[in-house]
Amino acid sequence: MVYRNFRFNLIVRIALFALTVFLFFYFLDRQAHITPALLFLLIALQIYSLYRYVDKTNRDLASFLESIRFSEFTRSFQIEGMGSSFNELNKAFNDVISDFQKVRSEKEEHFHYLQSIVQNIDVSIIAYQLDGTIEMINKSAKKLFQLGSVKNISALAPLSKDLEQTLLNIKPGENKLVKVQDEDDLLQLAINATEFKIKNKIIILATIKNIQNVLEEQETEAWQKLIRVLTHEIMNSITPIASLSATLEMMLKDFNKARTENAVMDHETLMEIQQALQTINKRSNGLLHFVNTYRNLTRIPKPNFRITLVSELFSNISRLMEKDFEVQKIQLVTTLEPSGLEISMDEQLIEQVLINLIKNSVHALEGRENARIELRAYLNKRGRPTIQVYDNGVGILKDVLDKVFIPFFTTKPSGSGIGLSLSRQILKLHGGTITAQSDPDVETTFTMTF
Repeated sequence: MVYRNFRFNLIVRIALFALTVFLFFYFLDRQAHITPALLFLLIALQIYSLYRYVDKTNRDLASFLESIRFSEFTRSFQIEGMGSSFNELNKAFNDVISDFQKVRSEKEEHFHYLQSIVQNIDVSIIAYQLDGTIEMINKSAKKLFQLGSVKNISALAPLSKDLEQTLLNIKPGENKLVKVQDEDDLLQLAINATEFKIKNKIIILATIKNIQNVLEEQETEAWQKLIRVLTHEIMNSITPIASLSATLEMMLKDFNKARTENAVMDHETLMEIQQALQTINKRSNGLLHFVNTYRNLTRIPKPNFRITLVSELFSNISRLMEKDFEVQKIQLVTTLEPSGLEISMDEQLIEQVLINLIKNSVHALEGRENARIELRAYLNKRGRPTIQVYDNGVGILKDVLDKVFIPFFTTKPSGSGIGLSLSRQILKLHGGTITAQSDPDVETTFTMTF
């Protein structure tokens, strides 16, 4: 018999079961043997059938939950002819399955999209566990290291032991530079690492880029700038020396010819020779001073780091420069945020940088009304300690601003041109940077970031 819905089917089954039980006891009272036995079997079959019929919904629900658990969304659920409530359950099951299919499809598309980017980007990327087991390596990394299938970072050891150890020991957020000699090729590898966790596994994501060409270009540019400066300064000293030497030689030759005729060198000629020798001596000493100054650029002591209160640093600077401020009527303002800001630094070296910057500001404020210098210290938006020196002096022209850190470049008549170069090197030894911004005749700011 086919029943139209679950409730009607269940009522009929229970009614038949009750009737069968009644007949069982009826024939049992009449002491029949075969009929009660058959009815007992029929009761058992009805109980089993009723259990299976009622349990079908539970089995469908369990199957539905297992599909979700094991991400098996290719199945559909059909519970038809069992009433409106089961039709709603059937629709809900299939709607959930359909939604999961859409979400899974979108995730797969997004995954393949990211995979395509990772595999085709020109930066080498390796994802690996702490023990070196590689989870993912893109095409650029395989091409860079000339590798096929690779399962562990240890596979890089034959290429470079330093590279292997750097990848295994690098900390999240660190930047490392590793030099690798691969037969005839020299690789300068810049490595950056990020750490994340997936399914209780800690994964290191390392990005690797060969910056050899960039370094060579920058090195060549730096050498060209340095050679231009050196040749300019040396030629400025050598040219008058050579010219005066030639003049002295001519004068002495003329005097030697005159000696044969018992001529005596006059006082004016002696004075000219003396002045020429003095000029040669002065320019020679100037050239020696230039060479010694250049030598100082390579003799910066190694920083002695210690935690320093910036407020104390500013107080020391204020006391040291107090007389200069009084003479030129310069107002000094210091601002700290937070007030207890501390920085790991070599206090003496950073103090030297600040004094140099403040002296430049004092020079820029000569003859200015409402002259003002401000020392600022704060944490920038990336959380890095920052110190600024601000002044409202004459400023720096735009075409000069990018040259102020070049050794021996100066706009001062009596300047050596090494102060800002030394300052940049000192900041580099602190793992930081120094930059300059200027609006001519309005303000100038030098920023030191640690």
